[in-house]
Parts: sequence; C-alpha cells; structure tokens
Amino acid sequence: MPSSLIYLGIMLVTIIVLFVVLKRPVYEAVFVSFLLLLTITGTWGNVLDYMDAALSTSLLYSMVAFVAMSILLTKTKIIDSCIAVILSVIGRVTGGAGYTAVIASAFMGALSGSGPGNVMATGSITIPAMIRSGFPRELAANIESNASYMGNMIPPSSNIVAAMGAFTALYPHLNMTTGQFWIVLWGISIWFIAQRLIMVWSFCKYYKVKPMSKDQLPNLKETLKVSWKGLLLPVIILLPFVLDYLLKDSFFTARLGTTGAKYFSSSILVFIGGLASIYTCLIARKSNQLTLSKVAKMFGDGVKTIAPSIGVCVFGYMIGALFADLNVAEDMGTIIAGWHFNKLGTVVAICLITCFMGMVIPGSSLVVIFGPVFITTLANVGCAPLLAAAMLPCICGVMCGITPPLGLGMYAGMTLAESDFNKTFVNNLWWVAAQFILEVAVLMGWLPILGL
Repeated sequence: MPSSLIYLGIMLVTIIVLFVVLKRPVYEAVFVSFLLLLTITGTWGNVLDYMDAALSTSLLYSMVAFVAMSILLTKTKIIDSCIAVILSVIGRVTGGAGYTAVIASAFMGALSGSGPGNVMATGSITIPAMIRSGFPRELAANIESNASYMGNMIPPSSNIVAAMGAFTALYPHLNMTTGQFWIVLWGISIWFIAQRLIMVWSFCKYYKVKPMSKDQLPNLKETLKVSWKGLLLPVIILLPFVLDYLLKDSFFTARLGTTGAKYFSSSILVFIGGLASIYTCLIARKSNQLTLSKVAKMFGDGVKTIAPSIGVCVFGYMIGALFADLNVAEDMGTIIAGWHFNKLGTVVAICLITCFMGMVIPGSSLVVIFGPVFITTLANVGCAPLLAAAMLPCICGVMCGITPPLGLGMYAGMTLAESDFNKTFVNNLWWVAAQFILEVAVLMGWLPILGL
C-alpha cells in the first residue's frame, strides 16, 4: 500500500476516535489530525506554507459571508415568515406540511450550508406542522433532515465554492464563470428536490396523511402583508448569478474584457452575502426587529456557529495542501483506476467512497482534499467533467449527513420529532437508497441537466 494512503488512514482514524468516540468538536478532530500528520511526515518546516495556502483562498471569505448571512436570516425570523407564506399556500393540500418542509428547508439550507443547524432552525416549525397533519414522527424527522441537507448542494451555499475551485484549477482554459457553474448546480438540484417531493407524496399515500385543518394554516393575506419583503431575498441572492450566466459574453465580456468578466464573476461570491445581509438588516429594522446593539449581540452569540464552520474549512484546506505534497489524491486515483471498472462501476464506487469518508470528514474539506482526483477519475471513464465537479457537493456533502448510523441530520430531526430511533432508522433507509440511485443516474448522464 502506498505510504500516502497510510497517511489518509491515520487521518480518518484520528477523526473517528476524537469526533465519534470521544465526542470532541469536528474542527478540533480535523486540527489534531493535521498536527499528527505533520509530525509523522516530518513536514513541520512547511507548516507556514500550508497555513498560507489555506488563508489566501478567496473561497474562505465567501464562506464567512454566507455563514454570517444565515445567522442574520435565522435570528431575525425572516426565514420563519417565508415558511409561513409557503405553508399558507400549499399547506391546504394533502401532505402540504411535508412539501413545505422540502421547499423551505432546501432554500434555508442553501443559505446556511449547515445541515444539522438547518434541521433545528426550520424543523422547529415544519416538524410540528407535519405531526399535527398526521405524519408519523419518524417520517417527519426524515423529511426535514433529508430536505435540509440538500442545502449543501444548492447555490449559494458556501459548501459549493470549493467544488468550483477544484474544477477551475483543473480546467482554467474554459474560463468558467460563477454564474455558469451555479446554473448547472441548480439544474442538478431540481432533480433532487423533485425526488424528495415524490417521496413525500408516496409516503402520504401509504400513511393516508390528511391536509392541515384550516384553523392551523397561516392566513395568506395577513402573512403576505407582513412577510412580502422577505420573499425578495431569493431574487436579491440569485439574480446576479443568473445575469452572470446569461450576459457573460454579450454584456460583461464585451465591456470588461475576458479578464475583467472573470474577476467580476468571482467577486459575486464575496459581495452577494454582504448585500443580502444588508437587505435583511434594513427590512428587520423597519419592523423594529433589529438595532445596532441587537446585531452586535447576534454575531456575538453566533461566534459559536461561525468559528467551528470556518475552522473546519481552514484546517481542511491545510490538510489539502499537505496531502498535495504527499500525493495522497493521486495515489487514490491510481488505485481506483487500477480496479479497471467501467463507467457505471466507477460511478458507484466513488459514490460509496464519498459516502463512507463523508461520515468523518466534512463535505467542504472532502471536496478540497479529493475533489480534483474524483473529477479526473470520473472524466477518465466518460463522465462530463463539469457534471462531475457540480456533483461533488452532493456526493460529498449530502449523503454523509443523512446516512445512518452517523448521519447528524437524522439525529437532529429525531430530536425535534421525538421519534423512535429504530423506526426513524428504518424509514431513513428508503431516503438513503433513493438519494444514492439518483446520484448514480445523474453522474451517468441519464438525466438532462440545465446548463450542460
């Protein structure tokens, strides 16, 4: 076995022992594994280079902006009002509370990029609504957790910026813009949202779920009167990326040149989180929800949310730089290629590998460390490289959060729903199987994808 893969095994074991067994925070487990690898490989002399590589990427600052934005959206209850609007519209149909959970949780998850955090934030509203309308508790828990973890693959989630970084590093000559890349991600996400909606419909038929009673539904007219400003947030967040995709050549490149258009596209990631945060503050302030002191307190309280997320990313980037020196990703690619699988076999193998590794390595770190080799390996057997890159947040960040026994999303949903572990576990296997099958179908190119 190549020594580089032994280093990978050491990292996995260290994280499992600290995070899973000793219950230490994941950022601490990743950091300790980095220190241990430095010691074993004798590369302490390069530690400043690894730190510089991690801290100099613009992707890191984009992640900070989006995590900060998610704190504002959650603390000001803007998301709660958006959920109320959705519930008032579709809550009256059979299974409406479940459909609301899928749509609202996917949107909120895209903003926060935090699976468990999103389950707790939106699930506090959607899970009781589902239970009141007749959903079994274990089903309500799994609908919410599976919907929330889609946020890891839907723009503008901070988790997907690492995937674009891996693609542009491998194919810089394609001049891929942020808008072009994100359109493909949205095209992929549509299929997974549809899959979850179909699952909700099927379970509603099986369990004979009833519509919510009228007295439990928010009044649409009154809700819109209070919440219409919050509904403009998706437009503010998504419109710049759509314009970047549609007007890249005819407008931006013609006026800014190829280089200028490229850097304008990259800058969207940095400023859009701040722009949405400013808009959130403005509408919350007008409704007397926000003052300067309250904002300061929000971020003061939110440090516990921001610091671990950013810490995991920083340490993940540091390990990625170390592994680049040790040729870990290349050795893994060589081993996978040595299996001589056909296209389907390779796709299934990589989906299984990312599922297992994602249980102990955060999705964003997994993309940073192994994203390039996964893209290259899939491209070598006939997968479209852009599709392979756009699927990284899905296979690295979504499946790991919903797969028992270590799926954090399932535990978060189970806590809110107060559901039985065995029933929740068994029901969740249906969701995992559907997720896995759809991952394979998309990577095989069996489904049309917007933007490809």
